[in-house]
Amino acid sequence: MKTTKFARYLNKFFTVHLPNTNGYTPTTVDSYRYAFILFLTFMEAQNIPADNIEISDLTRQNVLKYLDWLQAQRGNSVSTRNQRQAVVNSFVKFLMYEFPEYLAEFQAILKLPVKKAPQKEISYLKTDGVKLLFDQVDLNRKNGIRDYTILTLFYTTGIRVTELINIRVKDVSLCTPATLLIHGKGQKSRFVPLTSEAVTTLNKYINATNLTNDEHLSDWLFINHMGRQFTRQGINYIVKKYTGMSREVNATLIPEDFSPHKLRHTVAMELVDSGVDLIYIRDLLGHVSVITTEVYAKASTEKKRAAIEAASNEIVPKEVAKWESNSDLKEWLKSFNRR
Repeated sequence: MKTTKFARYLNKFFTVHLPNTNGYTPTTVDSYRYAFILFLTFMEAQNIPADNIEISDLTRQNVLKYLDWLQAQRGNSVSTRNQRQAVVNSFVKFLMYEFPEYLAEFQAILKLPVKKAPQKEISYLKTDGVKLLFDQVDLNRKNGIRDYTILTLFYTTGIRVTELINIRVKDVSLCTPATLLIHGKGQKSRFVPLTSEAVTTLNKYINATNLTNDEHLSDWLFINHMGRQFTRQGINYIVKKYTGMSREVNATLIPEDFSPHKLRHTVAMELVDSGVDLIYIRDLLGHVSVITTEVYAKASTEKKRAAIEAASNEIVPKEVAKWESNSDLKEWLKSFNRR
């Protein structure tokens, strides 16, 4: 079977360009891979099998149809559609220097506008919701201390799921000042300060799991029931389990679509409400730009505005129009400007 140029350069894109030239992590490469699996599926639906796709098939019209197909047939959200578009754009930019004869079509693809998504309200937990969630963990049961520690790190540091599962024992420093070395997106690492509560919980967990010896320094901090590194799905399952238990107690305190990322939102909102500078919050959360962090400040401002308006309804007495209490004035108004 003849290998097409599209197949050959797509292979080069994944095996050389993304991991070596761009230095992308396996997780990022995997998300790119899935986006192209969907693209190949779409092209097959257009009666162009994956083995027959050529560079010339990568047109503005086909890419636009693919993006619309993602929403209409796959049910992808606008943000997911935009992420898939960014993946295609990355491949197109890679091809521009290999196939200059298609430059005009490639430029047309890159000029496709990103679809605007309606701004979602940030979902996070209030103090009562956080307490309810933590109360569901039974420390006397197997893995209770592990689950409690996982929730504690989410709530006190705002780290991502992928960052949590990649923590090794050697990344934890409980000496004053206590810190956690986080390996974030784009192979960027950062130190996150640990609260006294987090230090106490981590100490109990490390001692309970016998991770105090130097021989365990390179071990994963958290392992699943098979003794292996956690997957994203495994962590999501744990959080979902306690979320379900919490909602059985009081569904109003826990959002139905709660996820570990909502705990990240909770950390950010609490810091903003406490007056912490956005620059520090950006560094703690590992945002590339403070622009990403500003969404929490905007949400906090809206929340404060609503609170002020609600309070003002109680502070400012309800005014009664003068003509409601003055019969003469009322009669005058009724006759005013009548012809």
